[in-house]
Amino acid sequence: MRIGLLTEGGYPYATGESRLWCDRLVRGLPQHEFDLYALSRSARQEEQGWVRLPPHIGRVRTASLWTSDDEVLRGGGALRGGRTFRGGGRGGLSAGMRPRGGRSFGRRERGRFTAHLTALATSVCAAAGSGTGDEAATHFTEALYGLAELAVEHGGLPAALRSETTVRVLESACRARGTGRTVQAATVPDLLTFAAELERALRPLSLDWYDEDGLGSADLCHATSGGAAALPGLLAKRFFGVPLLVTEHGVRLRAHYLATPDEPFTAPVRALLAAFRGQLAAEVYRQAAVITPGSTHVRRWQEKCGADRARLRTVYPGMMADRFRGVGESDDGGGPGTLVWVGRVEPAKDLIALLHAFAEVRRAVPDVRLRIFGAPAQGADGDAYLATCRALAAQLFPDEATGAHTPGDNPVSFEEIGGPEIPDLAEAYAAGGVVVLSSVVEGFPVSLVEAMFCGRATVSTDVGAVVEVIGGTGLVVPPRNPRALADACVALLRDPERRARLGAAARARALELFTVEQNLAAFRGIYLELISRSPARREADAVDADGEPRPFATPAEAHVPGRWTASRTSALVTAGPDAARRPSWAIRRTGAYAAAAGAGAGDA
Repeated sequence: MRIGLLTEGGYPYATGESRLWCDRLVRGLPQHEFDLYALSRSARQEEQGWVRLPPHIGRVRTASLWTSDDEVLRGGGALRGGRTFRGGGRGGLSAGMRPRGGRSFGRRERGRFTAHLTALATSVCAAAGSGTGDEAATHFTEALYGLAELAVEHGGLPAALRSETTVRVLESACRARGTGRTVQAATVPDLLTFAAELERALRPLSLDWYDEDGLGSADLCHATSGGAAALPGLLAKRFFGVPLLVTEHGVRLRAHYLATPDEPFTAPVRALLAAFRGQLAAEVYRQAAVITPGSTHVRRWQEKCGADRARLRTVYPGMMADRFRGVGESDDGGGPGTLVWVGRVEPAKDLIALLHAFAEVRRAVPDVRLRIFGAPAQGADGDAYLATCRALAAQLFPDEATGAHTPGDNPVSFEEIGGPEIPDLAEAYAAGGVVVLSSVVEGFPVSLVEAMFCGRATVSTDVGAVVEVIGGTGLVVPPRNPRALADACVALLRDPERRARLGAAARARALELFTVEQNLAAFRGIYLELISRSPARREADAVDADGEPRPFATPAEAHVPGRWTASRTSALVTAGPDAARRPSWAIRRTGAYAAAAGAGAGDA
């Protein structure tokens, strides 16, 4: 089958979220053909290039979410094309532009745009004030798809969404009766900022991915995150009836709430963005055939955002267990007097609390050491936090440090993986008998799973999906509690037999739940289940370029005499109040598919 894989800020780029997971998914399911539709988040991400793609990638179509304001206003609809690449399975890799220039709105189109934007802004402002009901959600949905149709018909909306009309509509919605005080306090700069963020979030509507050769040809759309990545999937379902699968390892709305307060957004802008993202997430969850959270922690957030529990299936992200086999199967329990921390050095990891806890551990176990393996998070803030941690380590152990920034005899060392002593990640976990996680914010704790593959006993803070991952094979303490963290570490350091038992149990649990194999098996089954519900494809898609039959091109029920199932197009007719007036380009069909569409529409 042909899978339209929708990504944002990740695969196929060499850096970004879920990059490794997507690559393992695509390589692990070579029986399917994948077309990638990727949104990039920064110029730096694009400059760093792509990972090497497998041969069954049909094509890659990319677009940016980071283009500057001047380019948006100057280019109008020129952002529609993005870049299109043909992958290994289609005869080499080539690059080209597919611009579809926008044209000016006429009076009727301006009226449609204003009406749709007003409905969307009103529902967002209402949600930012006192929450949202079914009526507001319906208005949001109708407005979203109305803007999508307008974008397809007229070459894009970037300039229109940055126009004075947009700002005036937003101002009117914010000042309306019933909105909250925070939103009513929005100033003109706030409205300009929100308009810019709204345009970026809705930029996928202005792409030229929605045709018979694009997402309309997919058997299934798989969005690897919510938000902007899922928008093309929503339109593919709306216009072509392509089923949508959504995988989230972290909910964007949660990330918005947890963002640092020093970000360049005022309270009104943050409230408006949270309301918009919440309503978009609710619509994505309503339209997805299946939603696969990466943990029950994510699942709870999805349910709070309106996801139907019957459509949720927890699928843990798969990780490579083989790279840790040597350490996990070894009888060496690691350094019995060494604690190990592995991760990215940033405030959310709370290394400050870990260092204070380690001072308590040293009083109980004088010879113990703490080895911190990790690089600072990107940016000046990451470097500053690492410098703060180094200075605190020198301050807490002044008699043993040879200098403020020199490890020397200091029992705390800051190291990076890749040197002669610690050449790879597995060796870092092998260096200690107990692995510590001290985070105050965590999603799916990857470093914890890696430690479990290595058969190491762990001490972790109770955040994110930690308890779910550990499952009783390690010690868990409250976050921001150095004394509790220290007591748990001392208990394991003094009891080697308990460390061994917990480490063995942790490895067995990780091998059962968190391997690439279990992840691939889950998605292999979900793909087959979703495509089995799909109606017949067009005759033109029944064979590939070599004349060979395509799997699932004609489902088994197509051979049953009589009328057997409603087509994708008939589903569009009954999908909602705007479906009957969908754009003409979305209903061009040929052959048996057109006939089935007509029959289904007649039934409706």
